[in-house]
Amino acid sequence: MAMTQKDRDLRRHAKAAKLQEEDLRLKVRPGTKQALQELMEWAGIEEQGEAMTLMIHHLHGLGPGGAGPMLEPPRHEVTVSPVVARKLELAYNREARKLGYVDV
Repeated sequence: MAMTQKDRDLRRHAKAAKLQEEDLRLKVRPGTKQALQELMEWAGIEEQGEAMTLMIHHLHGLGPGGAGPMLEPPRHEVTVSPVVARKLELAYNREARKLGYVDV
């Protein structure tokens, strides 16, 4: 006799509990999704969970010194051109005069 859906669910939950499995959810934007898909293609991996598990374990294997730099979020450098800096300064001075803070 075939198992019912309820029986299959109970069996699956019991196995997950025995193995101490836990679902980790990850929301990503299109760029991250594309990067994961490319990594999976390069490695010939078809399942996202397998790819992420392998990446976590390989990254962990690098230790703090090796993994640390890869876990630093990229920082965007903001540079203000001289033209924009001058316009901001003029706007600041204009607002300061309007509010009576500066006699320029």
